[in-house]
Amino acid sequence: MPPAVERLARKYLRNPVVATIGTAGKATDLITQHVFMVKESDKVFKLQRLLDELGDKTAIVFINSRKRVDTVAKNLDKACYRVATLHGGKSQEQREISLEGFRTKRYNLLVASDVASRGIDIPDVAHEINYDMPNKIEAYTHRIGHTGRAGKSGVATPFLTLQDTEVFYDLKQMLIQSNSPVPPELSRHEASKFKPGSIPGRPPRRNDTVFTH
Repeated sequence: MPPAVERLARKYLRNPVVATIGTAGKATDLITQHVFMVKESDKVFKLQRLLDELGDKTAIVFINSRKRVDTVAKNLDKACYRVATLHGGKSQEQREISLEGFRTKRYNLLVASDVASRGIDIPDVAHEINYDMPNKIEAYTHRIGHTGRAGKSGVATPFLTLQDTEVFYDLKQMLIQSNSPVPPELSRHEASKFKPGSIPGRPPRRNDTVFTH
C-alpha cells in the first residue's frame, strides 16, 4: 500500500485490519531471481537473448519511461517478436486491447511502464524482466510479483547498471534473504554495503539526540 494511501486509511478508519498474503515487501520463494550487471549499450542484445529462450511462454519487460517503452517495443516488433505495449500515455481502450491480446497469448511479450506493476491481473507470466531497474526496491517487488503466482514458479531478471546504485543495498539484501545468487560486481560494490542516506563510520553528533522533559 503506498504510504499516502496508508496515511489516509489510518486517518479515517477506526482500528483497520490489514490482511497480508505472504510477507509484505518480500518476493515469493517461487520466483528465481537472476541479476545481470550490464552496460546500457548491451541491454538490447541481452534482452533478445533472453526472449529467444522464452519459446511460447509469456514475459513482461518493465521500462521506466513511456518513450523508451515505445522505442524498445518498436525494435522488438521489427525483429518479429509478438509484442504489445502498456504505459500511461495510452487510452483506456488501448490498454485493454494490449492486455486482452497478452492474456489470450496473441502476444507473448508485454513491454510496459510501472502502470502495469500494480492492480492488473495477468495470469501465467513465466518471466519478468527489468530492462530498467527502478530506484526503489518496493517498485521492483511489485514488478516481479507478476510471476510466481498461484503455486507456479517464475523467473525475474533485472538488468543492473552502475547508474542504479540507489537500489544496490536493498536489492542485495533481498537476494540474500531469498537465497538468490548475488553477482560479484554487486556484492563488492561500495553502494551495496550501506543503506542509502546513511554515513558509515560517522560518530553521532551532539544534536543527533533530542531530550524531552
